[in-house]
Amino acid sequence: GGREANQVSDDYRYQDGNYEGYAPNDGYYRGGDEPAHEEDAQSDVTEGHDEDDEVYEGEYQGIPHPDDIKEKQKKRAPAVADEYRDRADLMAERMEDEEQLAHQYENIIEECGHGRFQWTLFFVLGLALMADGVEVFVVGFVLPSAEKDMCLSSSNKGMLGLIVYLGMMVGAVMLGGLADKLGRKKCLIISLAINAAFAFLSSFVQGYGFFLFCRLISGLGIGGSLPIVFAYFSEFLSREKRGEHLSWLCMFWMIGGIFASAMAWSIIPHYGWGFSMGTKYHFHSWRVFVLVCSLPCIASLVALKFMPESPRFLLEIGKHDEAWMILKQVHDTNMRAKGEPERVFTVSYIKTPKQVDEFIEIQSSTGTWYQRWLVRITTIFKQVWDNVLYCLTAQYRMNTLMLAVVWFTMALSYYGLIVWFPDMIRYLQEEAYESRVKIFDEEEVSHFTFNFTLENQIHRNGEYRNDKFIGMKFKEVRFEDSLFEECYFENVTSSETFFENCTIISTVFYNTDLYEHKFINCRLINSTFLKEKEGCHLDFEEDNDFLIYLVSFLGSLSVLPGNIISALLMDKIGRIKMIGGSMLISAVCCFFLFFGNSESAMIGWQCLFCGASIAAWNALDVITVELYPTDKRATAFGILNGLCKFGAILGNSIFASFVGITKVVPILLASSALVGGGLLALRLPETREQVLM
Repeated sequence: GGREANQVSDDYRYQDGNYEGYAPNDGYYRGGDEPAHEEDAQSDVTEGHDEDDEVYEGEYQGIPHPDDIKEKQKKRAPAVADEYRDRADLMAERMEDEEQLAHQYENIIEECGHGRFQWTLFFVLGLALMADGVEVFVVGFVLPSAEKDMCLSSSNKGMLGLIVYLGMMVGAVMLGGLADKLGRKKCLIISLAINAAFAFLSSFVQGYGFFLFCRLISGLGIGGSLPIVFAYFSEFLSREKRGEHLSWLCMFWMIGGIFASAMAWSIIPHYGWGFSMGTKYHFHSWRVFVLVCSLPCIASLVALKFMPESPRFLLEIGKHDEAWMILKQVHDTNMRAKGEPERVFTVSYIKTPKQVDEFIEIQSSTGTWYQRWLVRITTIFKQVWDNVLYCLTAQYRMNTLMLAVVWFTMALSYYGLIVWFPDMIRYLQEEAYESRVKIFDEEEVSHFTFNFTLENQIHRNGEYRNDKFIGMKFKEVRFEDSLFEECYFENVTSSETFFENCTIISTVFYNTDLYEHKFINCRLINSTFLKEKEGCHLDFEEDNDFLIYLVSFLGSLSVLPGNIISALLMDKIGRIKMIGGSMLISAVCCFFLFFGNSESAMIGWQCLFCGASIAAWNALDVITVELYPTDKRATAFGILNGLCKFGAILGNSIFASFVGITKVVPILLASSALVGGGLLALRLPETREQVLM
């Protein structure tokens, strides 16, 4: 009550014979309301214009226009405090301000030009996008070595392959939402720092559980960077440049795949590129590869420290002066690079939207430090959740749902087939390998020393008496219904080797890795196992498949033509036609996979599919950025990209389960999803002529 009384007394305070702030709304002009004139003051009634339109005194200008009177009265009238206004009115005012800002900001970016500043930011953010591309390939390349080094079962390998996508899914939604509240630059630094720290740490940890955790958190960090990168870069681009240059930026994802493939090819096979500390700690070459793959992220993190925050974001939160200084920096940097340093930045004032969100500032004396932080964090996450719900309001609901379906179908098909191609090639290799198997029936060997490698063999109904197996290797060897009597095994290593329905009598196993699970339905009589080998053992010459590195390298390189075409045509044919056309062409490519019965054919169809589908990915990134306003842009992109990673998890799981069983289901599922998503994409609104709201 006291507050209202003070406000009333302020509104009607008498000063210099006038009531301050009170103006009758009767439409009449009241010159008496003007302040008292000084002796040398100019009068509105006696001002005129000379031939050069310069104001001078002495000519009567007539009665002021009623609109001018109302504007002056509005300025003198007491403003209603925001806390007494309806939230709907505040939001309506903010929407009007945002529309004015969008058009003014477009003109400002055009005045700043496109030059050195944008290209510098292009390479800095490109390194961050490159780190995302690297992260997708890292686990696939290290799995053949890591499964030996950490004794991974099939289920553990599958979990390691999916855990990165799970982290990316969570990171995209969480950090994308935070970028709309804390800022693009700040959240991108947080994302890259998380990824770099845990990727670096994962190269040193020995246990499977800790390695899995590190890759999860690493994926969370890099997953959060993707929506921020596109939102950040788009806010420095004009309408004419946005589609093309966002598409050029997508090329860094391809460069990340090429970098990962080349590094895997050149590092992992070199077993000597590592060290050991005792018998427990081993740092093999695949760990060196994981370490090297964190370099693009670290480089982007360092370079980002020298880049400014997005001025568009700063204007959204009311920081006019900071935004103006950054835009002036962009303008001056580009003008100096063009050889026009004398060009002046003409913008003096930029519209800032009405601030509606409630920001809580807690005094340092209130509660404990963790209580203050808890309130701040709770408030921020509530605002992020409100942003998520806003993307499903009536204004954006249909666009969000259609985009969600297109993102999901694209991810299900693309990531599913990207995993399916190498698995099918590996399956074809295994079929060819098994076709060369040697079979030995009813062989009898006694008093013989085996000190060489046995590979890809099946021994049935054999008898081995008083034989020695010393310093040798078994690879893909099976003994079935055989007898071993008084034999001696020493320093033996094995891979995919099993004894089935065998009888083993008075035999000694010393320093071998022939563990209990390798004896299936066997009878062990008076046999002894001494000093079994600990851990798992690598054999890089045998176990590393160079063809898999080549397949990934060619698959990444094949998207180069699609990237170039999409960048050149993005602003000419539009985003919608690009998405629909690319997805439908990719669906046609899927049908040709029925004819992929050899390794070379599968590699060729993979390259064709990747090259055709990349244009849809680029256009999806562009249209997602342009469909949402600045204060919701990273949130919406994060939600859709998180859904994309969920589709990748499903695609990996579903498609991999049909390897060696049938090609029909994966091909029909991928092509159907692409056709459905492509047709639905044609119903999305075109955004190439739209200013960035």
